[in-house]
Amino acid sequence: MPQFANKRRVRHSAEKMFDLVADVEKYPQFVPLCKSLKIKQRTQGEGGREIIVADMTVAFQLISETFTSRVTLDRANLKILVEYLKGPFSRLENKWTFEPRGGDACDVGFFISYEFRSRMLAVLMGAMFDAAFQRFAAAFEKRADEVYGPPRVAAS
Repeated sequence: MPQFANKRRVRHSAEKMFDLVADVEKYPQFVPLCKSLKIKQRTQGEGGREIIVADMTVAFQLISETFTSRVTLDRANLKILVEYLKGPFSRLENKWTFEPRGGDACDVGFFISYEFRSRMLAVLMGAMFDAAFQRFAAAFEKRADEVYGPPRVAAS
């Protein structure tokens, strides 16, 4: 089962990075392969967690697939969990963590594990998905610099 994990130190606060990743409606503007994202439902869950159900369409060349997922935004613990509901996968799990590292820095953890229902789709999209996940962290860090301004360099 394909999976990808990455932890990256960024020079923005954990809270700012959480907010950036939680702003799923903006994904089509900067996330690799994300063609569109539509919110279907937004509710409050236990412990102040916000739960979003959304359709995301990913596209590459002539291939376009839409899937539905439930996104749990756990601001108190600076964690985001994405659970697959329906679409071209047989399984998909995605987790984000944001660990403060003093000042305006944090470690952003990204984990995704997935399996396509169709073997043909797995062959067509698999390598492209792997390449996209390699670029995800950089895309979010670049977006943070655009939204919050470039990180300040400490005076020597």
